[in-house]
Amino acid sequence: MTDVKELVLTIVRPLVSQPEMVKLEVEESDVFLEYNLTVSPEDIGRIIGKQGRVAKAIRTIVYSVRVDGPKKVRLNIVDGK
Repeated sequence: MTDVKELVLTIVRPLVSQPEMVKLEVEESDVFLEYNLTVSPEDIGRIIGKQGRVAKAIRTIVYSVRVDGPKKVRLNIVDGK
């Protein structure tokens, strides 16, 4: 679980202008390990990208990581307003 968290942070921090504002919280449900990513409001566009391409690329990388157990990984980009 910490490997996925470090992976997301390693990908996201260089993309934003305020890396100290990046927060990643993990919530566990019956089916998913949900990673909720929060960045500063100025950086939300950089993480989503044009037509969601950056967010899709980040999710593709994160979803390809094998996690122990039957749970699936889900990455949510939370609007930090």
